[in-house]
Amino acid sequence: MFGYARDFVRSRRGSMMPVFIIILTPLLLAVGFSVDYTSAVETKSNMQNALDAAILSVTTLPKTTPLADRETSLKQAFAANGGQGTAKLDSFVVAADGTATATASAHYPMPTNFMQIARIETVEVGVASAVRKRPALVQTTFKVTKVSGYWNKTMTLYGTKFGDTVAKPLMTITYAYNNYGDPKGYGTSIVSTINGSTTTKVQQQVCTTSTVKNFSSLPSGAITQTSGSKKYVTTCADTFYPSNGAGAVIDVSQMDNLYLQMDVPSGSPKVLKSNDPTTSNRLYIGTSTTTMPEVATGQTVDIFTAVPCGQPGYQAWEDGGNPVPADVSNADFFYTVQGKCDFNQRPSNTVLTQ
Repeated sequence: MFGYARDFVRSRRGSMMPVFIIILTPLLLAVGFSVDYTSAVETKSNMQNALDAAILSVTTLPKTTPLADRETSLKQAFAANGGQGTAKLDSFVVAADGTATATASAHYPMPTNFMQIARIETVEVGVASAVRKRPALVQTTFKVTKVSGYWNKTMTLYGTKFGDTVAKPLMTITYAYNNYGDPKGYGTSIVSTINGSTTTKVQQQVCTTSTVKNFSSLPSGAITQTSGSKKYVTTCADTFYPSNGAGAVIDVSQMDNLYLQMDVPSGSPKVLKSNDPTTSNRLYIGTSTTTMPEVATGQTVDIFTAVPCGQPGYQAWEDGGNPVPADVSNADFFYTVQGKCDFNQRPSNTVLTQ
């Protein structure tokens, strides 16, 4: 028997091709399946990236966008980002508090190459994405509470709309000293909203100062000052336009960036900005008139998070007359700001959850 086997191996007659074909066929199938599998994995990765980009993009559309239009935008973004197959916006819901959630999916019957030997002509590739967008600032209301100092100054709220590159003024608070000569110095403040070339006055605060012999029987809210033997009493009266107004109500839902700027022509520095790390430390942000810490030196302020939602926030500026850091009692420019938060179009507030 061993002799026959030895002879078969040594035999030079006939062909070994059938043996090679039998051995080679499963090897080719294994290599081919591996190539198709690798292609499917790469396709799935590309589709996932395209769908993630697409679902993030539809969260920046206005809240009133119909679901069908939002899905059309999703499909266009999916294709533009190299996605293959068909994308679908499965859901898009905005809760009562403004929180938005969305889910999307995409499917693609990827044609095979080597798998067709095994009669597998396509491989179904599917991906899914989900996002959550938290509510954010869509409206701010500024109201001046107390401004003092011998230097005239103006605070301006600037905003940059989505797609724009130039910031435009949205609101101003101007202050003019009344030149009475009291130690702290008080005057007249005017709060105005700005819409393009139209400026509308919404609040005026006029502070009047007089000397008195003593501080008895003072009106409510009176500010007292003493300098040597002189005693000063200052009263401030607010007028709103309209009379039931709350101050400067600013729609910031279309704004991608916001910052505050304080211009003090007689100061040093003359221009202070909330987004400038060299001057933002003259801004105070807090939860009450006394709890108002100063912005740390070298930091910038995100106005979208600095304004509280649904409750008043307190802010103040030191206009340059005193060195910083310093306690908020040294500040000269006090105002309240209250925010309204809801669904927003800012992509930075959107996170992938799947």
